[in-house]
Amino acid sequence: MEHERTDSIGQRGVAVLGSTGSVGAQALEVVSSLGWPVAALTARRNDALLEQQARKYRPRAVALADESAARACKLRLRDMNIQVLAGERGVEECAAMEAGIVLNGIVGIAGLRPSVAALRAGSRLALANKESLVAGGGLVMRLTKEQNMPIIPVDSEHSAIFQCMQGLRKSEVSRVILTASGGAFYGKTREELSRVTVEDALRHPTWSMGAKITVDCATMFNKGLEVIEAAWLFNLPPERIDVLVHRQSIVHSLVECSDGAVLAQLGTADMHLPIQYALTYPARARRLSERLNLAAAGTLTFELPDDAAFPAIRLCRRAHAMGGLAGATLNAANEAANALFRAGKLGFLELTELVAKALEDTPKGPADSLESIFAADQAAREFVEGVAASHPYQ
Repeated sequence: MEHERTDSIGQRGVAVLGSTGSVGAQALEVVSSLGWPVAALTARRNDALLEQQARKYRPRAVALADESAARACKLRLRDMNIQVLAGERGVEECAAMEAGIVLNGIVGIAGLRPSVAALRAGSRLALANKESLVAGGGLVMRLTKEQNMPIIPVDSEHSAIFQCMQGLRKSEVSRVILTASGGAFYGKTREELSRVTVEDALRHPTWSMGAKITVDCATMFNKGLEVIEAAWLFNLPPERIDVLVHRQSIVHSLVECSDGAVLAQLGTADMHLPIQYALTYPARARRLSERLNLAAAGTLTFELPDDAAFPAIRLCRRAHAMGGLAGATLNAANEAANALFRAGKLGFLELTELVAKALEDTPKGPADSLESIFAADQAAREFVEGVAASHPYQ
């Protein structure tokens, strides 16, 4: 019965937000393998790839946040019976249209409004956009309660925790342990980090992801943001969320039970499994990922992160403890500083230092509306860009 219920949800169509990105493209492969229809597709500006996807999957609608790209896509698809929407509002319309499941694979704060739109429309939300919770966790989680529509995590770490928690009562969970690959600069000292380049930061040891997230892995901000995401998703205080560096990226996260048992979810470094589980939950479909071979994997290692060299996790814990608009400020400052680093306008160590300064300037007030969240977001971006402009990186 559970499988039939989930399958009927999927048959109502899946909207894939951020379909031209890494997670979005893999999500379409999963949806195709399940034989489910695609309700909508969205992208930021890659109209050429979005056109290819639209012709293959034939959604009812597509949207591009970049309005000039949307105009180009409309011309490309003029022979198809597909509605082409433009701008951030168009992306929100796709998120809110009638669909059984909305998978949000958008990167950055741009994913928050679509997450809210999907929840308000009553769709199941499969969430890969951690910024929705980092910046707007209180607002988003309130909506899930009002709509009685839980969020199903897509991030491999949160999917692992979610899977391990199946069958457990909340009182039986002592803590959760997020694993981290350590990024491109594992083991480096701060002195060594002062000389690294953007090209160095983009060489992730195990995962293939977009540039922004890959740099976040190098700074360890990605893991810090995931601590905040886990706190909201699983209603846990950050002190019950630990982080271990696990270079092999095979154990995706762990849950420690009240009796001392530790449950772990293992798999290859492949996003197909967590995407598929988020779509088919509580059922499991046939395997798409390569089978895990533990004998070939060999030794699995675990270490505490180096907070002295990589203070981002500590900074994220501080932001969550501050509450209010601190999450929105932290996220926006990191997005802005990350972009400046990738553009060669900021050094690697300066990136985290600038985010810390922005956090000190967090505006007062609750993060209880999209208006207040995006006002704090804009203020943090202006702060970071202003400081970087007044102190050019040499």
